[in-house]
Amino acid sequence: MLMNYWIVVVDDDIMSLTNAKIILNEEGMRVDRLRSGRDLLKFMVNKKPDLILLDIMMPEMDGFQTYHLLRQLEDEAGRKHTPVIFMTGAEGNETERRGLEAGASDFIRKPLNKEIVVRRIHNTIMKAKEIETLRDEASVDKLTGFWSRAAGTQRIAELCQSQDGMLLIFDLDNFKLVNDLHGHNIGDRVLESFAGVVRNNIRANDVVSRIGGDEFAAFFCNMKEVKALAALTQRLNQQLVLATEKYLGKDSDIPLGISVGAVAVPDHGRNYGELFPLADSALYQVKNSGKHGYFLYDPADNIEFSGGQNLHKEIARITKIVEGRTDKGRALLLGLEQFSMIYRFIDRYYSRKGGRTCKILFELSAKEGIDGKEVATQFGDCLQKVLRRCDIILNSKANQFFLFLPDLAEEHVPLVIGRIMQAWSTYSAAESVVIEQAVEPLNYE
Repeated sequence: MLMNYWIVVVDDDIMSLTNAKIILNEEGMRVDRLRSGRDLLKFMVNKKPDLILLDIMMPEMDGFQTYHLLRQLEDEAGRKHTPVIFMTGAEGNETERRGLEAGASDFIRKPLNKEIVVRRIHNTIMKAKEIETLRDEASVDKLTGFWSRAAGTQRIAELCQSQDGMLLIFDLDNFKLVNDLHGHNIGDRVLESFAGVVRNNIRANDVVSRIGGDEFAAFFCNMKEVKALAALTQRLNQQLVLATEKYLGKDSDIPLGISVGAVAVPDHGRNYGELFPLADSALYQVKNSGKHGYFLYDPADNIEFSGGQNLHKEIARITKIVEGRTDKGRALLLGLEQFSMIYRFIDRYYSRKGGRTCKILFELSAKEGIDGKEVATQFGDCLQKVLRRCDIILNSKANQFFLFLPDLAEEHVPLVIGRIMQAWSTYSAAESVVIEQAVEPLNYE
């Protein structure tokens, strides 16, 4: 069976080179012959043979020195190590021991015995391929096809040291809701879709690694402008919604999206261990600012300790800021994130202290030709005016309003609904809408 391998033979002895070429050509192998270690290093700048037969005893640069410089060249280029078999005509075990300790794949003696050299070349190449396959499997996240955490961290750390660009952290917003509402199988499909979206927006030199369930680290080479980061984030968010429609539906009420925290390299250093927390702090800023966005780390945005300010004045200042962000005379109409936080707080409070609450869902069906958006706006305004300041409202879908009413007994629910409907009758859209409702009282023991 012919072996279609590409072998490079390095030896200063022309007779040895000729003999090796004849032996290997007879087995169908392609052979390149080089006379020195320096010739090999020049050759390997842009060549990737399957294996190198390297003579140890050569003038100017011996096989050990050549091997060391070869590995250094491959590492700097980020290339896989080419298997090397040392050759020597010297007797004794010392040379063989040194060759194997240096990291060579095998060791053979000259003059070459055809059966031995062919078998060892084949075994070495097959073993290297098996090892590489196992390494690749361990280096790649099977679900997304990106680098695994360990391998990706190492590669990104190398790029931080050698390239300019940005270290980014991608985090899927509200992904837990996908798993909770649709199951982990759909969650996996969403992650695969996310990976496809990211892959369509990266270049050949960019690297992405999955570092957690729905969190990814990446290095984008030569990305320097914040507008490029903004454009990337916008594309990812827009494309992710489209890519996941077939799993979540076009009218999904899960606000799925992507938040991106970034740090410029080398503006803030080149050490990955120091850069990652900076990108993570930038991601934290995005998460606390509504998600689905980006933030480029800037030390000027870091909060410093006040250093002995009057804490009572600080309480008054913060209270004014917080109170100024809400309409204190109306019930709260909130987005999903804010609603969820308050809902969980109230639920935990009553679970500990006991009490009664109630959930009400209103669904609006506008007649044909009626602007449903305007109807929803009017009904939301009606709810805010009628309900108490402690009540919270979620516009869960375009035509749905979900109410959570603390400290409300079940027998009082009809009275509340009656007040809502009476107030709603005064709005211009009232006659154009059919309203259905569902009530679920909660009693905490």
